[in-house]
Parts: sequence; structure tokens; C-alpha cells
Amino acid sequence: MPRTDLEPALEITGGVDTHRDTHTAAAVDQTGRMLGHAVFDTTRAGYAAVLAWLRSFGSVVLVGVEGTGAYGSGLTSYLTDQGVTVVEIDRPSRKTRRTAAKSDPIDAEAAARAALGKVRTGTPKTRNGQVEALRNLRIARTSAVDESADCLRQIKALLVTAPHDLRDRFRGLTNTRLIHSCLNLRPDPGQIATTGQAAKTALRSLARRYTNARQEITELDQLITGLIETINPTLLNLHGVGPDIAGQLLVTAGQNPERIRSEAAFAMLCGVAPIPASSGQTHRHRLNRGGDRQANKALYLIVISRLRWDPRTHAYVKKRTTEGLSKKDIIRCLKRLIAREIYYTLRQTQPTPNPQPTPA
Repeated sequence: MPRTDLEPALEITGGVDTHRDTHTAAAVDQTGRMLGHAVFDTTRAGYAAVLAWLRSFGSVVLVGVEGTGAYGSGLTSYLTDQGVTVVEIDRPSRKTRRTAAKSDPIDAEAAARAALGKVRTGTPKTRNGQVEALRNLRIARTSAVDESADCLRQIKALLVTAPHDLRDRFRGLTNTRLIHSCLNLRPDPGQIATTGQAAKTALRSLARRYTNARQEITELDQLITGLIETINPTLLNLHGVGPDIAGQLLVTAGQNPERIRSEAAFAMLCGVAPIPASSGQTHRHRLNRGGDRQANKALYLIVISRLRWDPRTHAYVKKRTTEGLSKKDIIRCLKRLIAREIYYTLRQTQPTPNPQPTPA
């Protein structure tokens, strides 16, 4: 029950289990005593109701939210704007999830206790700045890239079973010439029921869709490059870092990269922190399979580029090879070194939030 005016104010820690349409909130005091839980709508009025409900128990000092980058994004932004400290709650371990009970109130209470005990918590990303805009553009670009690749695969699959004249006509063409030839097909609408004319219609339709997707990619690349140059132009000056890789690394770090405490934490976030794999007389490290796999892929692509073009990397590989390291271990070491370089580059230029409109 909410406190009365005669009771001393308590220090309240909240926990929120987030979903698409509703959020379930729980409140505990500084000793961990459960005070209650309630369900709220995922609207701005619902967010205000969550905060008012928590404050009815006392002074809100901390709120733990699950999924601050997904269903909990709106609530996190609202609470942050109201001056409430929000921490992101990581999901429990698999063992805990298998043995523990499961319900929205139980999950909300677990989030509150995790926030109170600072267990599996982190600072959420800021979602109202230039990096968030960059993330949105990258989502659209990724979709366009996938669509263009799907269209090209479908064109080649259609040609496998197409009539012999079409197969012979397009045999051995490069992808560019294949798309151009499909665009120039002129099927006869009156003979659409025939296999050949239907195949021509399908090939031309897929080629048009492919062309439109490539045009979208070009337009989005221009927008993404300009945004990266505004956020952190130094990143594009690093060897092997292009707009796509730079965009991914900026999105991984977020609008507030200061939330990443050290370059070792950034390496762990990217899944390139070395994992000890020693036993007996064997002393070695292995690849890290955790972290943000897209960021890990970006660092890997930088390594591949530098292995081919960077003289410093060539010297490093030669040195480590003489020390007995395998190529896989050398790549692991290079990814870790590049993660350190990227981290300090990200910290050089802090991205600024989008300017707020001036009140009339």
C-alpha cells in the first residue's frame, strides 16, 4: 500500500518488466522489502502513471528496466527526462530461468532487486540523438541490401528452370550485365500463360526491384556518410574503416559512449576480449563468442582489410608468426588491438544530441 503523510519517506527502487502493450512495475524499499506491483499501458500517460505510482511509496532513487532498447525505450526516455536514474537489467542466466518461477510481477520484482543490488545492470543507451538517427538509417539500408541480394538469387534460380533459349542467352553474364539484360526483356502480355513469357515477366520484375533497392542503398549511403562526418569524422580516417563499419561501431557505442567505462569493457561489448583457455602445460586464449556480433564482424572486416593493405599489420603478423601463433590467434589479437584504437577514437568526439526547437 502507498505510504501516508505520517510515515517517513522511503528510498524506492523500481523494477519494470516491459512488453509491447503493457508494462508491469514493482517497488521495493532500501531493505529489499516488496511494496507492491501494478500494470500500466505503454503510453505517455502510462509512463507518467508508473512514476506517480512509484513516488506514492516514497523517494524514487533508481528504476531498473528490462529492454531499454526495445519495448522499454519509451519509458526509459520519459524517466530520464524526469530526472530519474535508470539502469538496464540484463536477463537472468539460463540456469536461473530454468529453475525459477515466471510471471510479469515476478520478473518486475526481480528487475527491482537486481537494480537495488546492482546485479547485471548497465547504463542504457541514449535514444534521442544523432546516433539513434544513424541506427534508423542503417536499418533501412540493411533491408535494402537484403532485398537486392534476394532478388539476384531469385533471378539466378529462375534461370535454372527457364526455357533453354533464356538460359543460353544469359549464360555466363556478370551480375551487372545480367540485371541489365533482364531489364531489357519485352514479354508478350498476350502470351503470358506460356512458360517463356511468364519467365521473362518474372525476370524483368525482379530486375526492376533489384535496381530500385540499389538506388535506395546509394541514397542512404550518402545520408549515412554525412551523418558520420558530423558525429565523428575521425573514425572514417582510420585504415580499413568505411561508412558501413563506422556506422555499426557508432551504433554499438551509442549516443553516450561514456557509459562504457574502459577500452576493456568496449572489447567485451564487441566480443573481442580474450578468453583464457589454459590447462596444464598449455597456456593460451581463445576467441570470444559473446558480445555484439555485428560489432565483432565490423572489427573482423577491418582486420581483413589491414592484413592486405597495412604495412604495420604485415609487420605485426610476421612477428607473431615467429612467436608460434596461428593465423586464427593473430586475427584475435588484431581485433583486440583495433578495439582499443576504436574506443579512444570514439571518445575523442562526443556526439551531440539533436537540437531542441526553441519555444515560441
